[in-house]
Amino acid sequence: METVAVAAALGFLLLTAAGGSAGDEAREAAAVRELLVRLLGPGPAAAFSVSVERALAAESGLDTYRLSGGGVGARVRVLGSTGVAAAAGLHRYLRDFCGCHVAWSGSQLRLPQPLPVVPEELTEATPNRYRYYQNVCTQSYSFVWWDWARWEQEIDWMALNGINLALAWSGQEAIWQQVYLALGLTQTEIDEYFTGPAFLAWGRMGNLHTWSGPLPPSWHLKQVYLQHRILDRMRSFGMIPVLPAFAGHVPKALTRVFPQANITQMGRWGHFNCSYSCSFLLAPEDPLFPMVGSLFLRALTKEFGTDHIYGADTFNEMQPPSSEPSYLAAATAAVYQAMIAVDPDAVWLLQGWLFQHQPEFWGPAQVGAVLGAVPRGRLLVLDLFAESRPVYVRTASFQGQPFIWCMLHNFGGNHGLFGALESVNRGPTAARLFPNSTMVGTGMTPEGIGQNEVVYALMAELGWRKGPVADLGAWVAGFAARRYGVSHGDAEAAWRLLLRSVYNCSGEGCSGHNRSPLVRRPSLQMVTDVWYNRSDVLEAWRLLLTATPALASSPAFCYDLVDVTRQAVQELVSLYYEENSRYQLTLWGPEGNILDYANKQLAGLVADYYAPRWRLFTETLAKSLVQGIPFQQHQFDKNAFQLEQTFVLSTKRYPSQPQGDTVDLAKKLFLKYYPRWVAGAL
Repeated sequence: METVAVAAALGFLLLTAAGGSAGDEAREAAAVRELLVRLLGPGPAAAFSVSVERALAAESGLDTYRLSGGGVGARVRVLGSTGVAAAAGLHRYLRDFCGCHVAWSGSQLRLPQPLPVVPEELTEATPNRYRYYQNVCTQSYSFVWWDWARWEQEIDWMALNGINLALAWSGQEAIWQQVYLALGLTQTEIDEYFTGPAFLAWGRMGNLHTWSGPLPPSWHLKQVYLQHRILDRMRSFGMIPVLPAFAGHVPKALTRVFPQANITQMGRWGHFNCSYSCSFLLAPEDPLFPMVGSLFLRALTKEFGTDHIYGADTFNEMQPPSSEPSYLAAATAAVYQAMIAVDPDAVWLLQGWLFQHQPEFWGPAQVGAVLGAVPRGRLLVLDLFAESRPVYVRTASFQGQPFIWCMLHNFGGNHGLFGALESVNRGPTAARLFPNSTMVGTGMTPEGIGQNEVVYALMAELGWRKGPVADLGAWVAGFAARRYGVSHGDAEAAWRLLLRSVYNCSGEGCSGHNRSPLVRRPSLQMVTDVWYNRSDVLEAWRLLLTATPALASSPAFCYDLVDVTRQAVQELVSLYYEENSRYQLTLWGPEGNILDYANKQLAGLVADYYAPRWRLFTETLAKSLVQGIPFQQHQFDKNAFQLEQTFVLSTKRYPSQPQGDTVDLAKKLFLKYYPRWVAGAL
C-alpha cells in the first residue's frame, strides 16, 4: 500500500504542477473525431460517437476510457476523460474488437460490418499518470526532415497509443537566435555556433557545436511554423508538450561580450576535437546564468505558450567539471531556478541517462546532490534504458523523485531485428511494485523510430495494463493476425520464432545496437556473436515466404517480408541537407568520429558504401596474401576513409520508393542462399 500511495501522491503533485488539462473537453473530443476521419474516412467515422468528460476520471485523476455500443444500426460510443484517453479507447476497440492495426509502416483498417458489439460496457483506467514518448536524439535521427503531413501522422499515432507527454523541441534555435542577438552576439557568431539539422540533438545537449552548420533563415522559419502546428495538435488532444529550457551551455562568443563571466570549457565528446565539442558551461553562481535562462524561457513561452514541463540536460554524456556534491547541487538548482523565475509552476523533465552512462562518476553522493537540489515532485526523471539497465533499483527509486520507466530499445535509428520483449513485458510492473516506488508513468524513448514495430506495439499497450501480458507467444500471434488482417498459421509460427530469437535479447551478447559486419568497417578482429540461434531467423524467413500466396496483398506483410529477408541476408554476411544525412548515416563526424553508429540498411548505402568497403577489404586481404605480408589494418582504415568520404560528398540520387516486386525479390534471395545454408555451404 505504501508504494502505491507514494506514487499516487507524486502523480497528483505533478498533475497539479502541470496545470491539469491542456484543452477543454469539447476541443479534445473534436480532435479525436477529426482523427477518426483521417484514419477511416468520413463514412466509417460516422459509425462512432466520441465524447470527452473529465468526470470519468474524477476519483483517480488517471486517464480513463469507456467503450459501449456497436452492432446493427448502433454507433460505437467512445468516452474518454481526455482526448488522449478517448483516442486510446478508440484504438483499443479497433485492435481488440475489429482486428485492426495502426503502425508506422502502414495501417490495416478493414472494419467488419456491422461493427462488433461491445458485449458489456468496458471501462479502463491507466495505472499511471504518464505515457511518455521521445528521446532528445529522436529529433535528429528520425524527425529532422519531416514536414507537417508527416508530423500529423505521428501525432495521430501518439494519440491512438495513449501518449500524453512528449517532447516538442522544434523551432528553439530561432528563439535562441533572438536571445543571443539581444545579448550582443553577432549573426556570424551565432551561425558559427549552431550545428547542422542532423546534429541539433547534440547541440541542444551541449555535446557539439558548429559541426555541419550553419542554419539558414529558411530553416528557422520552417521550424517555428512546424512547432506552432505541432503544439496546437498535441494540445488539442490534451497531450502535454515538453518545451526546452536553459541547461547552462553557451556559445564561446559570449566570453567576448561578457569577458568577466565565469565560463568553463568542458572536455571532448564522441571523439570530436574541440573545434566541434568541448562546450562552454556557464557557472551556476554567475549572475549571467539566471539572466540567460530567463531570457530564453520568457521568449520561448511568449512565442509558443506553455504546459509547464520543461526538458534540460546539463551533463548528458559529459563529465561535470567537479564531482563535489556542492557543485552538482548548485548547477542543478541554477537550471531549476531559471525555470521558476519565469514559470512558478515549472516541472523539470530530466533524462536519467547521465546516471547510467557514467556510473563510475555518479556515485550515491553525486546522484543525491542532483536529485536533492530540486523540490520533490518538481523533478521528473526518465529512467531512459530501464528495460536493460534500470537506474531506479540502485538509487532507491531516484531518492523520492518521481520517475518514468522507459524503454529505449533502439540506438542510432538502426535497422536490424532486435528487442527484449520479455524484459519490456515484466519491467513496468516490477518498477511499480518496487519498495517505496515513485514511478508515475511508462515511456518509449528510442533514438530512432520506424523499425521493430512489434516492440513499440507491446510497450504502448503496457502503458494501459496493470500487469504484464500473460502469454507473449499468443500475443505476437495476435499481433501478426491484426497486422496482416487475417490469421495465418505459418505467419504466426514465424513470429513465434522471432519472439524466441531476435526479440529475446538477453545476456552479455544482447545489444540495442546493430553490430552486423555488413554495416561496420571491415576488420580481422570483428566479433560476430549474437544472442540467438540464427536458424530461427532463417526458418522464420522460410515460413513467411510459404505464407506469401495468402498474405502478399497486405502491405504490412510485404514490409515484414523485406525486413526478415534483410535480416536473414545480414546473418549470411555475419534534400536540401543531403550531406548532413550522409554524414550522420556513415562517418557521423569529419574524421569518422562516431563511425557507423547510425547505420541503416538502405539500398543506396548497401550498394555504394558497405559493398565497396567490403570489396576493398577483400581485395586488400588478397593482395597481402599474394605479397606475403601481414594485413595492415591501419592503412586499410585510411583507404576506407577515402572511400567513405567520397560517398558522403557524392550527390548521387537514390529512389525514395520501393522498386520491383517485393515477393519475387525475397524468393530469389531465399532460393539462392537458403539451400546453401541448409547444406552448410555458407
